[in-house]
Amino acid sequence: MSAVITEIFDRIGIIRLNRPEKRNALSPELISGLHQAFVEMNANEKVKIILLRSTGKAFCAGADLAYLQQLQDFSYEENLEDSRRLMELFNLIYSVPKVVIAEIQGHALAGGCGLATVCDFAFSVPEALFGYTEVRIGFVPALVSVFLQEQIGAAKTQELLLSGEFITATKAAELGLITGVEPSEFLEKYVMEFATKLISQNSDYAMGKTKSLLRELNLESRNKSLELAAETNAKARAHEDCKKGITAFLNKTSPDW
Repeated sequence: MSAVITEIFDRIGIIRLNRPEKRNALSPELISGLHQAFVEMNANEKVKIILLRSTGKAFCAGADLAYLQQLQDFSYEENLEDSRRLMELFNLIYSVPKVVIAEIQGHALAGGCGLATVCDFAFSVPEALFGYTEVRIGFVPALVSVFLQEQIGAAKTQELLLSGEFITATKAAELGLITGVEPSEFLEKYVMEFATKLISQNSDYAMGKTKSLLRELNLESRNKSLELAAETNAKARAHEDCKKGITAFLNKTSPDW
């Protein structure tokens, strides 16, 4: 079964995370599949809007921790290369000229919350929880910090990343992390109607140039920050706190900090 499923419907390019048995955790295969899907949807002239969805109860639970545990035995260079692959995915979604909408039907945590962060619009069910929980397992939410500061500001970014707390969808909307909250029975219909409205009312050229302009404004500093974040990510994986935290998580225990 493919980790990523794609389809095109009425000029909407739909990309679906498809690892429901793993709560759509970000495995190397899923990251690679998402990257390829976004490249293809961006190049497809039949697609005006890109919609990111997930299968199952969770939108995305973050990094595949079993894989992270394997990476602890990798060299710094290997970990840096792996970190850059996630960096490239986040940056692609954030920078692709076509408008990207996230449809969040369940919890979006850690790297999964990062996916929501880099989309242009994000709509969630009320029951979904959000949070950058990396510090709870001795890890550093490095890559997402770059995008989150641009989106909601330094003070709120610091609050979310250092606390590692879960927040409700309503709170996420208040902070500007997501666009809005819709009841679960109406979410899919609402998102499709929103996407259709953008398609019918707005010029794809104008939306693309507007988004590209916004991304150009801080391009040099963002690229520099992303490289620093990737390096920080790679170093954090080898730290004893990260090893302890991931082991505790996999064993369903609480690390003794």
